[in-house]
Amino acid sequence: MSPQARSLVAPALATLVAFILLVGLGVWQLHRLSWKEGLIAEIDARAHAAPAPLPPTADWSALRPNDYEYRHVALSGTFDNVKETLVFRPSEDGPGYLVMTPLALAAGGTVIVNRGWVPDRLKDHAARAAGDRAGPVTVTGLMRAPEARNLFTPADDAATGQFFTKDPTTIAAHDGIAAAPFIVDADATPANLGGWPRGGATVIDIPNNHFSYAMTWFGIALTLLGVFGSFAWKRLKGEAEPAAPRDPASAGAG
Repeated sequence: MSPQARSLVAPALATLVAFILLVGLGVWQLHRLSWKEGLIAEIDARAHAAPAPLPPTADWSALRPNDYEYRHVALSGTFDNVKETLVFRPSEDGPGYLVMTPLALAAGGTVIVNRGWVPDRLKDHAARAAGDRAGPVTVTGLMRAPEARNLFTPADDAATGQFFTKDPTTIAAHDGIAAAPFIVDADATPANLGGWPRGGATVIDIPNNHFSYAMTWFGIALTLLGVFGSFAWKRLKGEAEPAAPRDPASAGAG
């Protein structure tokens, strides 16, 4: 084996290891793609299924978000409109709020219901009192896990009852009640009197970029092969080309 060929052994092995790793990452992303598509299909089926009964109160403490997120349910009880809480939520229609109202269940227990969105001009409850639902009601909607806070989430203002996340524990503590560890986003129908709050505020947006990630890893793997191939070709081409003969005249002139 020529010196030039031997000098390619280490780079070739390194390229092979890196290529296998990159292809493996691409295949892993394809598996993630299959999993994510299954998850999206499951959530879509949950959200569009006929409303099912709410889990029994005794089971609430053991529920995990994966067990119920986006489950379509029906629950009956009485709204405590006096204890509504506003969660700031801008939309394409401008700044506004989600109206979170405790629903005392006929079967016992309380659930915070996201009754829907109102624009900033209807922040005052008196401006939309016609939309209150008094007496026993049946609500259908999607079960939702508590929203997580991050470093950019403003602090809640308990004095005004204005919040920035749909966290049932925090809202219930502000209202001075015990409530379920989840929230129900009310459906758009039946519409509230006066049109407000506007239900159906749930946005199902589950990122699914695994295919593009897989193509990126495969692309890098192919690029790596191309770079190594070019490097090896130049190295071996240099070995194959004979050295240019010396000019006798120039040698004699010395």
